[in-house]
Amino acid sequence: MPFALMLFAQSLCLGAVNVPAGINHDGYDGLLKKYVDQNGLVAYEKWKANAEDRKALTTYLEQFGAGGSSASGNERYASLINAYNAFVLNWIVQNYPTESIWALKNSFKEKRHKVGGEMVSLNDIENSALRPEFGYRTHAVLVCAARSCPPLQRSAYTRGQLVEECDHAYRVWLGRTDLNEFLVDKNEAVISSIFKWFKGDFEKAGGVKAILLKYAPAPAKPLLQKPDCKISYKPYNWGLNDQGAHGRNWKQTVFDFF
Repeated sequence: MPFALMLFAQSLCLGAVNVPAGINHDGYDGLLKKYVDQNGLVAYEKWKANAEDRKALTTYLEQFGAGGSSASGNERYASLINAYNAFVLNWIVQNYPTESIWALKNSFKEKRHKVGGEMVSLNDIENSALRPEFGYRTHAVLVCAARSCPPLQRSAYTRGQLVEECDHAYRVWLGRTDLNEFLVDKNEAVISSIFKWFKGDFEKAGGVKAILLKYAPAPAKPLLQKPDCKISYKPYNWGLNDQGAHGRNWKQTVFDFF
């Protein structure tokens, strides 16, 4: 099945995701600052060993389960981004140690997370809610516990500063030479496979090169402005984004991500 048709067929199976208004993200913000380092790696072992902080994460996530008044606009998007990332973190902490989120069963497709009174999957949050509404910006802020993901930020996303926070996430991501390289001497940009997998989302915003030009480091911009600049894609490392040893040697290729 062609890639675009596959995504369309998948979207038909997804329902709306409503998120309650008034979620308090302060506790989650504190946990990120405590357990995430400057490279976006997570101290899962320490987190799992701390019963109080495990409970703090589950208590934070319980807020999403309520029905009632639904958030809208940037409050909705900030909450959905935080929910996705926090559900991933909780899933890994619960099942740690693991070498990859793909070593766990149905991490993305299982409807195991309660949001707005309904059970949803990580794929529901990403593909039914955020990508259709939040567009290409989704791809710099969702972190699915892999080493090739955009770096997990050390603070929760907020309604009031969401645009600036997303811009910052893009700049950090594109500034990481292990994740995206801009090889001026070779006239080539070697970028994350995310830009290939979700090409349609970027095309709606002017195309991959336009997004790269907007957020890439200044030295890369003359390269990206050249019509003959070659674009290629890095292999995706699905090893766990762990501060410890887990995930460093994961080599398995994933074929059913979509």
